[in-house]
Amino acid sequence: MSVKIRLARHGAKKAPYYRVVVSDSRSPRNGRFIQIVGRYNPRQNPLQVELDIEAVDKWVAQGAQPTEAAAKIIAIAKGEKELVPTKEKISKRAAAKAEAEKQAAEEAKKAAEEAAAQAAEEAAAAAEAPAEDAAAPAEEAAVDESAQAAEPAEE
Repeated sequence: MSVKIRLARHGAKKAPYYRVVVSDSRSPRNGRFIQIVGRYNPRQNPLQVELDIEAVDKWVAQGAQPTEAAAKIIAIAKGEKELVPTKEKISKRAAAKAEAEKQAAEEAKKAAEEAAAQAAEEAAAAAEAPAEDAAAPAEEAAVDESAQAAEPAEE
């Protein structure tokens, strides 16, 4: 009799979770088992892996063969392999919406930068114009003072 360590699927449609079980290789996937040695939930973020390492090692020592999927989960539980989080699948419509929002944000940023640059140019132009206007009255005041100084000398 060949003994396997494998995953037994449970849960609702499109919402699986798995039990890591030790069973006879002739029994069906979700059928009769000898012992439950752990649980695996790929739907949680991060992935949930609970495994009784001692029980797994005991069964492997007795000759149980883990399947590929069970071997990966055992390696993750022992720390030999990194736990790779699942990528969230995004619909085409949601991806297009996100891209449009990203482009709108970039355009708004460019417009804000252009507005800031234009405001800086206007501020610089406004600063130059009063300086020229302020210089002109100062010159007129100097001319007036020199004229007043010249008038008393004539009297």
